[in-house]
Amino acid sequence: MAKEKTLKVTQVKGLIGTKQSHRDTIRGLGLRRINHTVVLEDTPAVRGMINKVFYLVKCEA
Repeated sequence: MAKEKTLKVTQVKGLIGTKQSHRDTIRGLGLRRINHTVVLEDTPAVRGMINKVFYLVKCEA
């Protein structure tokens, strides 16, 4: 069985002053606070969410 592709996403900036839809996207990714890291599946939907809030997160393969 092939290894699942994952992405490690870390929130690096706060959400004050950002659009509500961007705050919702961050919450949808499972991030809760600055420097919080989650490991997510590498899917087109997740990549789109990361692309939307690229200025708030750091992503590692």
